[in-house]
Amino acid sequence: MVVYEPDETLAHCLDPRSKLAFQFGFAFTALAHTTPSALVALTALTAVVLVSARVALGRTLYAYRIPIVVLAVGPLLAALTLGAPWVEPAAAVDPAFASYRVLLILLVSAAYVRSTPVRDSRAAIQRTVPGRAGRLLATGVALVFRFLPVITADLRTIREAMAARLGDERSALERAGTIGLLGLSRAFERADRLSLALQARCFSWNPTLPHLAFTRLDAPVLALAVVLVASAAV
Repeated sequence: MVVYEPDETLAHCLDPRSKLAFQFGFAFTALAHTTPSALVALTALTAVVLVSARVALGRTLYAYRIPIVVLAVGPLLAALTLGAPWVEPAAAVDPAFASYRVLLILLVSAAYVRSTPVRDSRAAIQRTVPGRAGRLLATGVALVFRFLPVITADLRTIREAMAARLGDERSALERAGTIGLLGLSRAFERADRLSLALQARCFSWNPTLPHLAFTRLDAPVLALAVVLVASAAV
């Protein structure tokens, strides 16, 4: 699971708003440019982003193993045909490029998550999107970032408890059903406790947020974000 980790990397020193702008520009460009040369350039840029945030590539790929499997299935299905020759490798090229672009976007987002505290992400969104809509969106993003690792840990605990009781000897369908039901039960319990905690703390639409300020380090990142969006538009 990719989570925020305190560090002193270049990415950690940037304002979250500039990092969000870069992510938007990168995603826009990655989805707009489909040529191999563009993918090579985007791959190099992704490598720079991962190094700037000191992201462990192997651990990140393992954390994204399920989305990666889903991305890999698309090209395989596209290459299959209902008749002879049964497999057409050329048909898998475009879906493979599309899946690879999505993988690059996921890696860039992992750098953002590792280098940005949840409170800073909430502050960046709430100060960028005006009104109650921005506050609601910021609160939702903050809750997702905070509770997704908790729910993942609950699922891991359920699997370990099943394995300790020889549950891994059951069929795959039965194991998936048990984990799903128990996982949903835990999630609803945590949602109820969260609601009660928010009420007990007089949840406010206008909480005290951390101070955000652009620095000279943010200028090239914002400029690069503008260049990416412009290149995609052109």
